[in-house]
Amino acid sequence: VETIIGSSEDPQFGPVIMFGLGGIYVEVLKDVAFRVAPIDKEDALEMINDIKSYPLLYGVRGEKRKDINSLAENISVLSHLTYEISEIVEIDINPLMVLEEGCKVVDARMTLKEV
Repeated sequence: VETIIGSSEDPQFGPVIMFGLGGIYVEVLKDVAFRVAPIDKEDALEMINDIKSYPLLYGVRGEKRKDINSLAENISVLSHLTYEISEIVEIDINPLMVLEEGCKVVDARMTLKEV
């Protein structure tokens, strides 16, 4: 399943983490969840279940369940990375493919503060 995870710097809250399913789900339906960084794996699991389209990750219509634990770990690690490295302004991982075992980054972009 194609997902998107990212972080952007909010002037009031600091790094804010975003998660959603990729493709039309994020572009058309705006089906995304947000949290203020850092978050742990349990927070990331809650974040995953916050989006309306989360059942696609659990397997529907004959599809196999995807590796939700790996996805949650990736979201948590991203949140800690952006929280601990203040030079990061923005990170977008789109898509992050969630497989039956593990996840695979297909494309990523990072913006750093100017020195």
